Amino acid sequence: MAPIVSRPWESDTENNLQMKNLFEVGIADDLKARVAQLCPGSERVWGSMTPAQAMAHCSASLEWAIGERTPPRAGLFVRITGRLIKPMVLKDDKPFRRNSPTAPDLIIHNEPKMEAERVRLCTMIDRFVKAGPDGCTTHAHSFFGPLNPAEWSILMYKHLDHHLRQFGV
Repeated sequence: MAPIVSRPWESDTENNLQMKNLFEVGIADDLKARVAQLCPGSERVWGSMTPAQAMAHCSASLEWAIGERTPPRAGLFVRITGRLIKPMVLKDDKPFRRNSPTAPDLIIHNEPKMEAERVRLCTMIDRFVKAGPDGCTTHAHSFFGPLNPAEWSILMYKHLDHHLRQFGV
């Protein structure tokens, strides 16, 4: 695995830790290798998504991060809760909790084509890495609120890792 090094764009985040993030090429490559291990029969450890739905869901969240899709504005209680939870989620490399709620905009109701979603997700990962900090949206996340590029990068890594762990990869 590639070493995790401090980056200048991380200086504007409270947790200037050397955390895993999606701006690191080696980490992105590791995630794509894990995506390649998913197959239609991959058994989920928790949750209700299929592997193809999880990949489509992750691609949609990356579309939020790069500004291709605008996160919808959540209700007041959700926004307040998210802002309180954000520092706890982004402070270290601890994985997301299992069975966390999903934003309605990111729920995949159909059964997408597995290979098409694998290609789409790997392409989105590459686009995020290539665009770097300047490619991150300035739109607020619907749950966590405003995020700087370092926070988007950490969040996207943790989100992808969460769904790959969901299927044991």
